[in-house]
Amino acid sequence: MISSISKLQIPMTNNQVNIKIQNPKQLLKNLGIKPSKKLGQNFLIDNLVLKKIIEAAELNSNDIVLEIGPGLGILTLELAKRVKKVIAIEKDKTLCQVLQNLLTVRRVNNVKIINKDVLQISNFKFLISNRIPNPNYKIIANLPFYITSPLIRKFLEIKNPPQLMVLMVQKEVAQRICAEPPQMNLLAVAVQFYAQPKIITHVSKNSFYPQPKVDSAIIKIIPKPIPKIDTEKFFKIIKGGFSSKRKVLINNLSRELKIENYKLKIVFDQIGLGQKLRAENLSINDWLNLYEIIKSHF
Repeated sequence: MISSISKLQIPMTNNQVNIKIQNPKQLLKNLGIKPSKKLGQNFLIDNLVLKKIIEAAELNSNDIVLEIGPGLGILTLELAKRVKKVIAIEKDKTLCQVLQNLLTVRRVNNVKIINKDVLQISNFKFLISNRIPNPNYKIIANLPFYITSPLIRKFLEIKNPPQLMVLMVQKEVAQRICAEPPQMNLLAVAVQFYAQPKIITHVSKNSFYPQPKVDSAIIKIIPKPIPKIDTEKFFKIIKGGFSSKRKVLINNLSRELKIENYKLKIVFDQIGLGQKLRAENLSINDWLNLYEIIKSHF
């Protein structure tokens, strides 16, 4: 959920936009609402960070934006001024009512609110095709830890992925997503296979109310064309490779894929990989090369 506390100045075309809003702590108190730890409700109170989110999304008047976790609606209002349509998915029914009242008072008519848990929306293709008439759309979200990985994977794997995603996530998660060899991990491979991730900026935990225990980061994820391969088999190899951090890659793959160890050593020599490498040492291209040779062996 994203909110802000004081005068907000964000460039909008050639003009400056000034918004005076209440401190979210006082606003929530007036509304009789307590932030939910279960739902990961932390409200952004740093105007510069809010500005960076807007800038990173590269918005224009023809954009359709899917905003996940609009909260008190401060970012929602700024998005609505800049784009054609905003679809706001909010799990908290009370915050949905607050947002709807805000939109009514401000006479904003290009925002559609959906009161659902985004992880419980099983048919994303249906959501996109029916709620978003434009095949090109963008996603902006402030994500609790527990939905970060599954949500990113869902939107990258659907037939019609977004043009880009601008996400606020925990700093450690952002670093894992954007990792490079020799620090690769299963999440990094899963995201980088489908897209190009980039950390825009780190965000201090002091920029939120209530203050979380860890710092955050804004990341930008841009989907890219993927190879025409059997992705289920490809990721079976990936998961096998990362199955045991303390073992070398050949041993993990031999055990998980039921391929004789000596055959894998021959394959590694063919593609120029050291036999003592661990999974975190391989790039996406290394995994693709490995897949092409061993896909018929299991």
